[in-house]
Amino acid sequence: MAQIYNKLVRDKIPEIIKSIGEEPIFRFLNEQEYKEELERKLYEEYQEVLNSAGKDRIEELADMLEIIRYLAKLENVTLEEVIAIAQEKNAKRGAFENKIFLEKVLRK
Repeated sequence: MAQIYNKLVRDKIPEIIKSIGEEPIFRFLNEQEYKEELERKLYEEYQEVLNSAGKDRIEELADMLEIIRYLAKLENVTLEEVIAIAQEKNAKRGAFENKIFLEKVLRK
């Protein structure tokens, strides 16, 4: 009996599956498929972040960060460069630390 996954997994997952006596069936994605699957995986992890708390939430945030790393790599930048850009935006526009919720702007 087979369990169907049809999703991007971490590099060591096939070996882990083999180590427990099961047979993984997988293929390598082309660049377009890879990008699409990273985007799908980011959404999957986003859902998992929303539905978790505590240590589990931190694990899911780490998964999101790893996916962001590889999405950035597809754009020929590093995660560190993405973080630097985020810091620049924080310096120019602020961060989200003050919990400001903009309700509306009155125009004159």
